[in-house]
Amino acid sequence: MANAQEAALDFPFGDTLPAAGQTLELVPGLLWLRMRLPFALDHINLWLLRDDDAQAGPGWAIVDCGIADPATRAAWETVLASDALQGAPVRRVIVTHFHPDHMGNAAWLCEKLGVRLWMSATDYQLARLASSATVGMGGNAAADFFAAHGLVDLEAQALIRARASYYPSMVPAVPPAYRRLFDGEALRIGAQTWQARAGFGHAPEHLSFSQPESRLLISGDMVLPRISTNISVVDVEPEADPLRLYLESLRRLSDLPDETLVLPAHGRPFRGLQRRIEQLHQHHRERLDELRSALAQAPRNAAEVLPLMFPRKLDLHQTTFAMGEAIAHLNHLWLAGEAMRRRGPDGIWTFGR
Repeated sequence: MANAQEAALDFPFGDTLPAAGQTLELVPGLLWLRMRLPFALDHINLWLLRDDDAQAGPGWAIVDCGIADPATRAAWETVLASDALQGAPVRRVIVTHFHPDHMGNAAWLCEKLGVRLWMSATDYQLARLASSATVGMGGNAAADFFAAHGLVDLEAQALIRARASYYPSMVPAVPPAYRRLFDGEALRIGAQTWQARAGFGHAPEHLSFSQPESRLLISGDMVLPRISTNISVVDVEPEADPLRLYLESLRRLSDLPDETLVLPAHGRPFRGLQRRIEQLHQHHRERLDELRSALAQAPRNAAEVLPLMFPRKLDLHQTTFAMGEAIAHLNHLWLAGEAMRRRGPDGIWTFGR
């Protein structure tokens, strides 16, 4: 059932979804794939774009890859062998950002298909680092970081420390070479030119791709129709203000018309881009107002504001993301001069007015 914010958007394909291992053509030369994820957020949308070449002939480009597990690879095998590709080869693999549900099968697909990976430099390098040592998502450094922000529950601490292989388990390898994409770069894919648009806050250098003539936007995780994009602080950049970066990135999408067909990484394709961007701004304004009120009553750490920001029950996977987001909002107030940050004798950071 759609929530109130979804109800304000337009979903031109209704509730139609592609089955795992199958494609759904949205417009000529654009295929939608949907792969399963083993989380509460149980799917990711992937895209195939017609990438014909005047000399080499017909072809396709893949955008995002799913996690590297047997089910997703089996689904890819089915898609690649299907009639949907009309016998044309894949010419390149494009990845929006380094997170495992987007990056996971990049090395496998590039090696299997004999093609190059295309993505931003920052996220490529971080993927290389994280695939050999989890960054920000598990292990001792993440556990210590969350403990310093109040998550000292022994069971949660043990589980986070045990997740040292979280990222490598879903991204076991990264292609040894890649083609760097830049913010604002005009990217010719088949008969169309797409513009790479860097966004910050969710990942270090997330790339979305807009096609102005067709009014299409492959938004990745920057704009989602049902949930708000996770904006987190992680242990490798503990004083970051990703929320400021994210909100500024949303404003840079203001040149795109509201009727743009948004192709998100999660949820259904929709129209109403500017309406959704305003909803996201309002969402974060409300969260910041809630925190301002809470901090005016008493100093609090990130773990103490989790029930305020996330009143539902959270599993461990969701808790780590929620902690990162709570710290992001608290850091935002602190760095804007609206809160003071102090470290107590127990080593825990608290924020107050």
